[in-house]
Amino acid sequence: MRNLPIGVMDSGVGGLTVVSELWRQLPSEQILFYGDSLRCPYGDREEIEIRRFTFKALDFLVSQGVKMLVIACNTATAVCLEEAKDRYSIPIIGVIGPGARAAIAATEKQKVGVIGTRATIGSESYPKTLHRTHQKIEVISQACPGFVELVERGPIDREVALPIVASALRTFKDTEIDTMILGCTHYPLLAKVIGEVLGSGVRLINSAEETARDVSHWLTEHEMTRSDKDVLIHRFYTSGDANRFTEIATMWLGQKIEVSSYDVWDQEERKQKESSCARR
Repeated sequence: MRNLPIGVMDSGVGGLTVVSELWRQLPSEQILFYGDSLRCPYGDREEIEIRRFTFKALDFLVSQGVKMLVIACNTATAVCLEEAKDRYSIPIIGVIGPGARAAIAATEKQKVGVIGTRATIGSESYPKTLHRTHQKIEVISQACPGFVELVERGPIDREVALPIVASALRTFKDTEIDTMILGCTHYPLLAKVIGEVLGSGVRLINSAEETARDVSHWLTEHEMTRSDKDVLIHRFYTSGDANRFTEIATMWLGQKIEVSSYDVWDQEERKQKESSCARR
């Protein structure tokens, strides 16, 4: 069991920020990643769709044999984490709790900004999580729906991204926040532009680092760190264009990876057709 991979799912390429941190903090662990780029972004969808897509991806990872699951998507974490903990027998870690803890440790003015998808912001998951630990923290939230598309398109063009980011972050002008939670795992890939808009006085919180730390703590505490010394073979799947995903992933991870195109919903439709034909 301890030599099985860690399963990581995201709505697209954003979860690679978590993979990068897992590789840095846990270089001996194997990763099995599924990015549902075909249906990205999740954040503008209805909750029923988010649940369907998330659990289909998680079911796939579990079927491949993993020792734990990481929901590397803030939207999916906000909507599905608690239900997922009841659904699966293996440990599951989301990205909201770790990000909130990091923000609490970072803020000095007790004024924290949160940006994310419409679904994540609408769920109020970050304010609720922050206030459970620190009731007096002031939280200012803003949905930034265009950010995910900027990342999914490929290399970030500063001239294109800057006016979009500046417009979305006008809410935070004169708010005196000193900490900003990047409440979507795609957003760290825009961190340079976001930092330029907000200024050096605002610390950006990337939940990926804290999430990887939670994974490391759990594996160590439960003696589930990988003991097999064989060469690691990481597996990456996307429901979208594998070539585009490979290009983006290689750029962000700093190394060439092999990505397979695999849509779990195609497999379901194929099974239904085969079942229907068998009944005839």
